[in-house]
Formats: sequence, structure tokens, C-alpha cells
Amino acid sequence: MTMQTTAIILSGPRDMSARRVTLADPGPGDLVVEVTHAGISTGTEKLFWSGTMPPFPGMGYPLVPGYEAAGSVVEAGADTGFRVGERVFVPGASCFGPIDGQPLRGLFGGAARHLVTPAARVTRIDPGLGAAGALLALAATARHAIAGFDSALPDLIVGHGVLGRLLARLTLAAGGAPTVWERNPDRAGGAEGYRVTTAEADPRRDYRAIYDASGDADLIDALIGRLARGGELVLAGFYAAPVTFTFPPAFLREARLRVAAEWTPADMAATRALVDAGALSLGGLITHVRPATDAAAAYAIAFGDPACLKMILDWSAVQ
Repeated sequence: MTMQTTAIILSGPRDMSARRVTLADPGPGDLVVEVTHAGISTGTEKLFWSGTMPPFPGMGYPLVPGYEAAGSVVEAGADTGFRVGERVFVPGASCFGPIDGQPLRGLFGGAARHLVTPAARVTRIDPGLGAAGALLALAATARHAIAGFDSALPDLIVGHGVLGRLLARLTLAAGGAPTVWERNPDRAGGAEGYRVTTAEADPRRDYRAIYDASGDADLIDALIGRLARGGELVLAGFYAAPVTFTFPPAFLREARLRVAAEWTPADMAATRALVDAGALSLGGLITHVRPATDAAAAYAIAFGDPACLKMILDWSAVQ
């Protein structure tokens, strides 16, 4: 019998609904995961939701958004090495049948009650994390930025959203002492062990490594102007607008520019180990939780309310 589940369908910009969809049949190397919590990304997902995503491989509508899902294994293939009942993180899935005669894209594919996914893509997590287990990919993304090629720990982080906070926490765990800029007063609080200020209140122009988690391409020139000679600017956010900069200031500083890509399996393993050891906390980052059946309102809040650091969809009451 073909399995069905409920998924969030983004049929076009701001056109979102919860629909019944079919799932691919699992094989011996697959898991069926019942999702309890799924995060909403204010980076790439916002661009798809708003229709402002620049050309990107695999993009198009209709699609199932979401790539931050935590749940429990309800069916484990013989070759997976997993057991029913284990708590896991799933970074999205591509397991959905067509809808209304159109292929349903699984570019992200995590916003559904059930997912079919190869076991190799899944990470075991501590059940005690609860909804915070859905934050693991974002934490691994922050870790990847810091552990990149020939990288230095950030001494300035721009943006005090969830990614900026995770970058700051990882920097502290590694022995660093970052400064964080945040221009939105609603997001300035919550720092533990580091200073949050504004660009206007910070006179420094000798930062060795600036990590921009804002996704604001208009800041690039100003950030280059704050680098020490030979310093590095790391683009850790996702930018809808073209990234450009004025050459002479960068030339005078012999500035380096690095783009931090998505996490790798090694980042995920290292991040999970830090969380399990208590060296990295995922607490205090989720500010809003809404039932998955209220997804349209939840997405609007996640992208429109500056006080919303992280919105989590609660799937536990959905069949």
C-alpha cells in the first residue's frame, strides 16, 4: 500500500498550504521518520517563500520547504543499522510523489509529518533536546564556517540572529572572544560571554576575521573597512542580491574574502559531539512554536517579526 502523509506545499510565492501527499516506498537502506518538530530557515526558505530566490539548482514550484527536521524512526530498513524509536535529525528529504499532476520538488523537503530518507543522511540525537534537535543543521553550518579553509576564529560577528549566536557560542567554546554587531534592539539581548554592540558604537578597524551572518550585501564595503591588513571577511549568510565591493579599500588591506558553504557530514558529527558533551548549547534560540497546521501564519511571523529568532513547526498533533 502506498504511504501518505501531510506536508507543507509551497505552490508559489506566499502560496502555502498543508496537503496530503504520497511517499516513496522505503528500501532496505531507508528509514521512515515521523517528524515532531521542523525549523523554518530565515535565509534560503525566506527567499523561496517571497519569490526572491536567485537562480539555484533544483529550484521551482511546487515544493516542500524545510531542511531542519527532528523526529523518531517508525520504520527501519534491514540495512540501516537503526532501530524503531530512535530520535534523529533529518536535513530534508526527496521522497514525495507528484501533486496535481506536477512533480513535487524535494529541494528541501523537511516540512512533512513523515519522511522517507536514506539512513546515511540521518543523525542520531539526544531525545532530551526536544524541539532544539531541529537546530542541528544550523549549528553545523556555523561550525563549517569556522572550520573552513585556512580559517581564523571570528573576532567580529555581524548579526545576532540564530546563526550569529551559534557562531559566537562556537567561538567561545574554541577559546575566542568575539564582538557581535546587531542593529535591531529586539535581537541585542541574550548574549552569554560576549559583547553585543552596534557598528556606530564600535571604533575598531583592525578586526582579523569578520563573519557576516546578516545576509545583507550592502554591508560588504563597510565590513572591509573594519578589517586589519590581511584580514578575512567570511560570508556566512545567504545573499539574494549580488555581492560587490569597492576595490581600493580591499586592495590597501590585502583583504581576503571567503564564502562559507553548507555543512558537511564531518561538521554534523563534530557539532553533535559538542552538543552531547555540553560544550555547545542549543538553548534559548527558539522563540516561537506554532502547530504545523498553522504553517502559513508561522512562515509570515518567522520572516516578518524581528522578535522571532527561530520559528518551529510542531507536527506532533498531525496525522
